[in-house]
Amino acid sequence: MTGATVTNPVDVIKTRLQLDNELRSHTSAPRKYQGFLRGIGLIIAEEGFRGLYKGWSASMLREGSYSTIRLGAYEPLKSKLGATDPAHTPLWKKILAGATSGAIGSALANPTDLIKVRLQAQGKLSPQESVRYTGVVSAFREILQTEGVRGLWTGCTPTVCRAMILTATQIPTYDHMKHTLLNHQLMEEGVPLHIVSSMVAGLMCAITTSPVDTIKTRIMNQHKIGGKGLKYNSPLDAARQCLKAEGLKGLYKGFIPNWMRIGPHTIVTFFIFEQLRSIVGIRPV
Repeated sequence: MTGATVTNPVDVIKTRLQLDNELRSHTSAPRKYQGFLRGIGLIIAEEGFRGLYKGWSASMLREGSYSTIRLGAYEPLKSKLGATDPAHTPLWKKILAGATSGAIGSALANPTDLIKVRLQAQGKLSPQESVRYTGVVSAFREILQTEGVRGLWTGCTPTVCRAMILTATQIPTYDHMKHTLLNHQLMEEGVPLHIVSSMVAGLMCAITTSPVDTIKTRIMNQHKIGGKGLKYNSPLDAARQCLKAEGLKGLYKGFIPNWMRIGPHTIVTFFIFEQLRSIVGIRPV
């Protein structure tokens, strides 16, 4: 939750960049958000500093469930797979445990992720536009009324896929990098080791999750009529349309803020995670 609070402004601009000029080539129309830093400046200019913390409440609800489950279930699942020696656990067991814990956590937390995306996507409105949601409670109520309970699980497939990829990348990369450095006596257990391992894990996560994260954001944010999306029929349809209209670069919109969010988020998350394990007497990851 601390990591999500620190990186919420980056998450907001990432969402805006992923939706900017949706299904239009970069030559057909100018982009509103011209990159990461200009995008942040524009949000502050149009919406004030509070604009960078849109969706924060939903993000806290999401982190309290999703991250708790995926981090908390990782070690027990790894043990179930027969990983008894942390220093010499096969990488495939770490990946499988990470993917499983991420899938469970993201599926349960999908409603809060959906609301987070929709709140963060709300930029400055024109005089003809009205606010989609005024807050988390408003969003929950409106979605239940117009889309039903199933509407809260809009985008669940790409969300679970993203979480599986992210957790299967993030935790095992952190775990494997850390023990590789320890086994080769390049670093000792402690804060510097945690930060280096987190930085590597964050970069790998950004590379592997950016395309499916873009698809997830677009599926979740699209408007619906009669329970059907107005732009996309499925995640595969969203990917196909994006590639056709925007090329491969379209799937990597928001890559820099995605990396800049996951990197610090990973550092803060695992730093606090390791310290809390130490405080309560649990051995390091």
